[in-house]
Amino acid sequence: MKQVVQNYKTGELAVLDVPVPGCKPGGVLVRTSYSLISTGTELMKVSEAGMSMLGKARSRPDQVAKVMQSVATNGLPATYQKVMGKLDSYTPLGYSLCGVVEQVGPGVDDVKVGDVVACAGNEHALHAELNWVPKNLYAKVPDGLAPRYAAFGTVGSIAMQGVRQGEPQLGETALVIGLGLIGQLVVQLLTASGVRVVGADPDPARCELAERLGAVACGDPGSTAVEAAVAELTDGHGVDQVYLAAGGGSNQPVELAARLCRDRGRVVDIGKCRLDLPWNAYYEKELDVRFSRSYGPGRYDPEYELEGRDYPIGYVRWTERRNLACFLDLMARGSVDVEPLVSHVAGFDDAVDTYRRLKDGDLKAVAVLFRYPEEKDEASAPAPAVAVPAVRRGAGAPALSRPANAPVRLAFVGAGNYATSMLLPHLAKRDGVELSTVVTTTALSAANAQRKFGFAEATTDLDAVLGDASIDAVFVVTRHSSHAELTRRALLAGKSVFVEKPLALSEDELAGVLSAVEESGNDRLQVGFNRRFAPLLQEAKARFGVRTGPANLRYLVNAGRLQHGSWYLQQGTEGSRFAGEGGHFIDTASWLLGADPVSVYAVSTSGSDDLQVVLRYPDGSTATISYVTTGASSFPKETLDLVADGKVLRLDDFVRASVYGTKRWVSSRLPQARNKGQNAELAAFVKAVRTGGPMPVPLESLVATTAATLAVQAGLAGGAPVTLAGAR
Repeated sequence: MKQVVQNYKTGELAVLDVPVPGCKPGGVLVRTSYSLISTGTELMKVSEAGMSMLGKARSRPDQVAKVMQSVATNGLPATYQKVMGKLDSYTPLGYSLCGVVEQVGPGVDDVKVGDVVACAGNEHALHAELNWVPKNLYAKVPDGLAPRYAAFGTVGSIAMQGVRQGEPQLGETALVIGLGLIGQLVVQLLTASGVRVVGADPDPARCELAERLGAVACGDPGSTAVEAAVAELTDGHGVDQVYLAAGGGSNQPVELAARLCRDRGRVVDIGKCRLDLPWNAYYEKELDVRFSRSYGPGRYDPEYELEGRDYPIGYVRWTERRNLACFLDLMARGSVDVEPLVSHVAGFDDAVDTYRRLKDGDLKAVAVLFRYPEEKDEASAPAPAVAVPAVRRGAGAPALSRPANAPVRLAFVGAGNYATSMLLPHLAKRDGVELSTVVTTTALSAANAQRKFGFAEATTDLDAVLGDASIDAVFVVTRHSSHAELTRRALLAGKSVFVEKPLALSEDELAGVLSAVEESGNDRLQVGFNRRFAPLLQEAKARFGVRTGPANLRYLVNAGRLQHGSWYLQQGTEGSRFAGEGGHFIDTASWLLGADPVSVYAVSTSGSDDLQVVLRYPDGSTATISYVTTGASSFPKETLDLVADGKVLRLDDFVRASVYGTKRWVSSRLPQARNKGQNAELAAFVKAVRTGGPMPVPLESLVATTAATLAVQAGLAGGAPVTLAGAR
């Protein structure tokens, strides 16, 4: 299928051939009929992409701050590679469309194939021929409403949420500053609510349009006409509400709002304009400044948007889905008319030229629609004590046979940030490796990985990959909740498997993986515990030498706070944060101590996610992992001390290491990039697949580390040490 994309690094716009998205549970696959260009939001993004790197940095200081934090935590080389990788990728455009349901995923019963729906979301309602849309981001289009009008649904919801924030009352007067697409819709919604509206915009054509759509008077914000109209309509008191629907860097809108708003009036920011509030003016009138967050309650909440968990109507009357349905209803009943806003309808194949004309000013428009072909040739894709499980290998073939000199053919399931920044760059340049297929649930991420790393194919069809006898190994680099099931399926298909940590989020999931090993006889599994492969740590261990007595190991992980919206916060589906990454640190400790733990004791710090995990080993050694989120961001992320036999091994965040004993060894004091072992781990895995030799880490060790990680949660719940029954 085709999709409009942009490269944020170069500014390139393209209509790209990408795989058809899969139809996942909890949503529907929609074939687009019309999609709407947001001439404000999208053109701002297009313009930013055309800036120099310095210009991009100036326009997004919030992102610059994140980059600087990443440099402090991960080092400059890793951060540079990650940032350049994200910039030099195609990103989607669009967030408002109307289309026809082509496939219904499990768990959806409110629509059927053939229904016409309006869809929302900058990840789900894209300028693309097909989109997968979760349940709370679509609404059925009322009978009689044309699809080209229903494509305004999302933008209408933005305007509606802004109006709701203003709490207009019958007979009040409002000022709308900025009469672009959002402003024109706000004018109509206020008029339909019984509010008298004055509009302000420097474009006379937009002022005239707003007056045709219900505004009492409109004019240039710098003229006296707007002030005169407000004075006449309000007897000189000022308007009850001001809606800021303007963009740009001028502070004129907020200054005008203060001047024309009544005492204790409301100012609602809907657009993205400069907000240097003149303190005296806002203080003297005690103005109530409010922000309108996109389409309404539910926006940016993954449980609402992705998992389909609705808010009870008694507590949240107007969610983003209910706003969407309400706006569609208003259009169907004639209370809002979007036809006068349609400046241009372009064929989808002309998308790039349409954006160019809008950016250059050749096309003056309030709203532009893309019209999509009705039929396509391609078919859509179907879319207490914790036991350490014993590893039983069945009698089946351990893996598919392969020619000795043939390249190792790899498939990736998932192509997110970690895969594209930490794994694929190493594999793409490795001799004897062929990147065969990349599988993702979103079409564009697969297309990006194919373009950047040279995959032969990109698809959303996992079954086709697992059934491809030519593929030697499958990398599972997806959300944590899917690791165990995807690993199980790949093992049963006879593939060697590299799965990012964690291997499993529950004992049942771990048992399912081991059942697949027993059933298939295929134990060709590696979990991404890369730190044991870090060259600096390996050298330090060798310098420390053979240990004769019990050891004490202390591992401080200064994990830091998660950013708002991180999917690590979705503990209900993705497990706790420690369950997701704690295996790294347990595996490292066990490797340094040369054994698997026999018991786990965990305690949490009240009011935070901080954990203390104490592991006991067969020879009496102990390892204490302090996993903290409340430390200083300027402090190194990982520091480790191993004490035994009169010696101390010290690791400082994979930058420097030292060993103290009868002789002292210190690694180079020159700054170096943090090498946490990914490249060496991948080399060992590829070698094992090529030669048929043992996997880099024994399966028993992978299982023991996973069981110990799961035991942490059990220990927190029970408040007592957890014995790992069956541990070696």
